[in-house]
Amino acid sequence: EVLIVESGGGLVQAGGSLTLTCKVSGLLLRNFHIAWFRQAPGKEREGVSFFSNTDGSTNHVASVKGRFNISSGFPLATVYLQMNDLKPEDTAVYYCAAREFLNPPPIFGVLGSQYNYWGQGTQVTVSS
Repeated sequence: EVLIVESGGGLVQAGGSLTLTCKVSGLLLRNFHIAWFRQAPGKEREGVSFFSNTDGSTNHVASVKGRFNISSGFPLATVYLQMNDLKPEDTAVYYCAAREFLNPPPIFGVLGSQYNYWGQGTQVTVSS
């Protein structure tokens, strides 16, 4: 069984910083991706940041590049989302998701439908 738990959400002022933590347990295959998605009220779910344990590679949606950083701690399945220079448009429920496979694909999946396991989400609110 795969269990995903997010933490670290809260209320911050625009320009502030916040770090989210994703803890994933139960992954059995040799390769996996961990991703952060977010969903604002009335908007579609959006892939934000992505991490691969195969080579430690990362990717980010254009709107957060230069502001957000995804990294791994110990154990490797603990992933952080470091958010800097937060903007009101970043306000959303942030979800951590994971997928695993024997042979990793050449690129990250950026659609929620490509991920098998999800956490319950953590609210991030950025005030102006």
